[in-house]
Amino acid sequence: MTRLDGKVCLVTGSASGIGKRIAEVYAANGGKVVIADLKLDAAQATATEISNAGGDAFAVAMDVTDEAQVDRGVADAIAHYGRIDVLVSNAGIQIVNKITDFAFADWKKMLAIHLDGAFLTTRACLRDMEKRKAGGAIIYMGSVHSHEASKLKAPYVTAKHGLLGLARTVAKEAAEYGVRANVICPGFVRTPLVEKQIPEQAKELGISEDEVVRNVMLKGTVDGEFTTVDDVANVALFLAAFETNALTGQSLVVSHGWFMQ
Repeated sequence: MTRLDGKVCLVTGSASGIGKRIAEVYAANGGKVVIADLKLDAAQATATEISNAGGDAFAVAMDVTDEAQVDRGVADAIAHYGRIDVLVSNAGIQIVNKITDFAFADWKKMLAIHLDGAFLTTRACLRDMEKRKAGGAIIYMGSVHSHEASKLKAPYVTAKHGLLGLARTVAKEAAEYGVRANVICPGFVRTPLVEKQIPEQAKELGISEDEVVRNVMLKGTVDGEFTTVDDVANVALFLAAFETNALTGQSLVVSHGWFMQ
């Protein structure tokens, strides 16, 4: 149950980090991958890499906060491949600050990318899935912060909690035409997004960068290890390939035991 033979998979924020690895793993397992990213040149570069490795990939520019651009990107993908079978709503950013110092513009930016982006891409892909009634999967990139809070991350935690509600609603609305919706909740993955947070949190918390890694990021794990992009990508593959509504409306925590449910 880990093959995607012929399935068309649109992954947002897939020119780098977790999204890129998911796209690579999907392509290696027979998926046709749509690389959707803010920068078209980066998306095209990733699509070329995947094609050179024997995969099937197509690039679209997509600012997930722009309704017209999302609808156009999904339409272009459907024009190219004929349909969308899997959506991975992965695009995201991080801004850390105390609530009392958080700029309202930064708050709105975070919610727009994580929540508006998830809604807009979901709506566009669901319209195709509903019309075809051939099933499908929608996967949201949540976080352990979908279940727990941390200092300095008010909008991130708020947005990641919100994805649980969206996924559960989609699971109920789209079940009649065979679409599943689930949330992957990784622990800290050492991507550039996380690397950037280490000095930022060290400064805000008044501790060393090593203490941030050891006592903040990995404190709750069972083994003191970071989650890897492969850990997350393999769970994304499982969810995309799963064929029934037996697994829908759920959150799967991939965190080396940081959060157990």
